[in-house]
Amino acid sequence: MHVLLTDRLACPRCGPEFGLILLADRMADRRVYEGTLGCPNCRDRFPVRDAFADLRAPPRQALGTGLAGPDPAGDPDADATEADRVGALLGVARGPATVALVGAPARFAARVAAAVEDLEAVAIDPDVVTWADATGVSRLVAWPMLPFFTRVLRGVVVDGRLGPEWVGEAARVVAPLSRVVVVRSADWVAETLRERGLTVLASEGETVVAARG
Repeated sequence: MHVLLTDRLACPRCGPEFGLILLADRMADRRVYEGTLGCPNCRDRFPVRDAFADLRAPPRQALGTGLAGPDPAGDPDADATEADRVGALLGVARGPATVALVGAPARFAARVAAAVEDLEAVAIDPDVVTWADATGVSRLVAWPMLPFFTRVLRGVVVDGRLGPEWVGEAARVVAPLSRVVVVRSADWVAETLRERGLTVLASEGETVVAARG
C-alpha cells in the first residue's frame, strides 16, 4: 500500500469525517508492508499485513470469497482488452492520481496503473488478499463504506452487482471533474448516480459512465 494513500483514508467505523493515522512497522520504496491504521476517534485499529489493508468495521469475520478471482498476474493478458477499455472510460490522462477499482474490476488495477504515469490504483475486494504485490497497486478490503474522504479520488470503477450502497459510495468519493464507471450495471444505476449529483455521460449495455461536474 502506497504511503501517500493513507492521507486519503477515513475510518470505516466512524465515517468520512474521521481520518486514520498510520503506524508503520515495515516500509520500502514509499510502500507500507506491515503496520496499523488507527482511528483517533473510536480507537479502533486496522491491520496492514503483507501490504494488504483490512479496513472493515467490526464485527470482523474471516474474509469470504470476492468477485475479483485469482491473481491476474498469473495470466496478465487475459483481461487486457477490458482493462484497457475501463482505463479509457476513466479518462485519467496523467498523474499524480489515485483511482479505485471495486469488486471484479480490481483485476484491472495493475494494467490501469501501468498505463498512466504516477497513477496509484486501489484494488478493493476480499480476493486481493492472496495476490502478490504489484507496482502501482494498493490492495485492501473495506466494509461498510469505501474508506476514503469525500471527493478525493480521480476515478472509481465499481461492480454494479455490489448494489446501490457501493455505487453511491463511488459517487461520494470521486472528485470534481472525475468519473465513476459502473460495470455489470443494472436499471437503477444511472438514477442512483444522478441522485448523488453526477452527470451520466454514457449508458450502453452493462456499463454506465458518470462524472462529477
